[in-house]
Amino acid sequence: MLVFANPTLFHPSLALGQANTNDWDLLIHSGTVIDGSGRSAFRADVAIQGDRIVTVSETSLDPDRASRVIDATGMVVSPGFVDLHAHLDPLLRLPGSESHIRQGVTTALGGPDGGGPWPFEAHLDAVEEISVGMNVGFLVGHNTIRRTVMGLDNRAPTPPELDRMKSMVAKAMEEGAWGISTGLKYLPGAFSELEEVIALSEVAGREGGFYTSHLREEGLGLLDGVGEALEIGKRAKLPIVLTHHKVVGQPMWGASTRTLAMVDSAREAGTDAMIDQYPYTASYTGIGILIPAWAMAGGDAALLARMNDPTLADSILDGIAFNIVNDRGGNDLRRVQFALVGWDRTLEGKTLHDWALRENLPSTPETGARLVIEAVRRGGASAIFHAMSEEDVERIMAHPFTMIASDGRLTQPGEGHPHPRWYGTFPRVLGHYARDKETISMVEAVRKMTALPAERLGLNMRGQIQEGWFADIVVFNPITVEDQATFEEPHQYPVGIDWVVINGQITVEESSFRDVRAGRVLRRDLN
Repeated sequence: MLVFANPTLFHPSLALGQANTNDWDLLIHSGTVIDGSGRSAFRADVAIQGDRIVTVSETSLDPDRASRVIDATGMVVSPGFVDLHAHLDPLLRLPGSESHIRQGVTTALGGPDGGGPWPFEAHLDAVEEISVGMNVGFLVGHNTIRRTVMGLDNRAPTPPELDRMKSMVAKAMEEGAWGISTGLKYLPGAFSELEEVIALSEVAGREGGFYTSHLREEGLGLLDGVGEALEIGKRAKLPIVLTHHKVVGQPMWGASTRTLAMVDSAREAGTDAMIDQYPYTASYTGIGILIPAWAMAGGDAALLARMNDPTLADSILDGIAFNIVNDRGGNDLRRVQFALVGWDRTLEGKTLHDWALRENLPSTPETGARLVIEAVRRGGASAIFHAMSEEDVERIMAHPFTMIASDGRLTQPGEGHPHPRWYGTFPRVLGHYARDKETISMVEAVRKMTALPAERLGLNMRGQIQEGWFADIVVFNPITVEDQATFEEPHQYPVGIDWVVINGQITVEESSFRDVRAGRVLRRDLN
C-alpha cells in the first residue's frame, strides 16, 4: 500500500519564473512517481523541455533551473491517461475536451462500437484544423462502412460490396486509422455474419491495426459473443479488445468467471486478447437496444410499419419485454433511466417506471415495451441501464489484461442527463477501487490507464514517464482523488486531479481547466 503525507499546495514562490539558466520549461518537483510500467512508486523530480520529458531524477533537482515549478510533495505523478474507448462525435463542437481532460485523460481514441468517421482523412483534417485539447486518434468503424455500402439491409454483402468495404478499410488504415471497431449489437453490424467481420478485420490486421468490438451480445448470449470476438482475433490474426466488457442482466451475473477464463485460454493459444472496462454497474446506449435487431431492418420507419401488423407487433413487443427482463434491468422499470430525450427534457433523469406512472399505466415489462416503441415514434432517446453486478465489475477490473476506458462522450454541464462515466471514470478507479476498496493497487490502476492501453494502441513514446517520451502527465492527490458525478447528478467534475500536462503544456492548473488546445491528431505510423 502507498502511504502519502498530506500534499502541499502549489508553491507560489516556485512559479515566478526565477530560473537562472532556464534549463527546463517545467519541473515537477518532489512527487511520488508511478511511471505506468508497473514498477513500484518512487520519489522523483520530472523535468520537461518543450513537449518532452528530459529528466526523471530520483535525486532532487534545483527548482531555480526551471521556468516553472509544480511542487508535487505528497502527490502522485503519473503518465496521462489513455482512453481507448471515447465517443468523440462532439469534438468539433467541444474541441477543448474539458470533461475528459479534467479526468486526467491526455489521449483518447474515437470511433468505437463500429461508429468511426467517414470520409476518414477529411474528418482527421477537420479536427486538426480547429486544434484540440487532448491527443486524439480514430478507428475505422464497421457499421459506418456497412451503412455506406449497404444501408440497413439485413443480408450478407455481395462479393462486390464486400470488396468495396475492404477497400474502404484499407484506405482508412492508410490514412492513419489505428484499427477497426465493430458494434455487432447495433445496426447494421447486427446483420453481419462472422465471415464478413473476419474479412474486414484481416485488412486492418495486415496494416498493423487491432480489432475492438462491442460484442454481439453481453447478456444471455454473452459467452457466444466473447467466443465470436476471440474467433475473429484468431482467424484474422490481429490483436483484439473486448471493449467495455461486462455481464448484463441478472440471469448472467457471475459469468465473468467464464469469460475471463475464455480470454486466458485464447491468450495461451496465441490470440492477443485484451479487455477494457468502465467502473460502473450501469450501461448507457440508445433505448432501441431493447428492440430485436430483425425488427429494425430498414430503420425506424420500417420498424413502425411493422408495428401496424398485429402479428409482427406482438412479436416485437414480446422481444422488447424479454430484453427488459433478461438483459437490461429485470422486472423493475426503475432500472431503465432516461439520459437524453430531445422530445421531452422532463424525462431526462427519470425512468421507464416514472413515465408509466405519469401515463397511469402499470409498471410492467409489457408497459415498458410499449413505451420503448412510443419513444422511437417520437424520435428516440438514450438511456442508462442499471443491470450489472458489482462482483463482476471488480472481477473484470482485477484481470491483468483489463484496461480502464470511459466509453464516455464529450460533454459539458447542462447537456442532458448523461452517464457519470462521462465525467468520472478514471478518478473513480483511483479513488473508489484502488484507494478505498483496494480492488487493485494504485500502481496497477495507473498501469491499466496508461502503459497498457498505449501498448495495445501501438502508441509511440506515450503512456509512461520516461526520459525522451512525450510530456503527457497527471499530478493527482491520492488522498482526495475521486469522482463526483452520480447517476442522480452527473454533471460534476472530479476532485483530486490537480494538474494535467499535455505535450508539455499545462491544461489543468490547481484543478482549474485551461483551454490551451495542446492536443494533437495522432495517425497510426505517424504519431
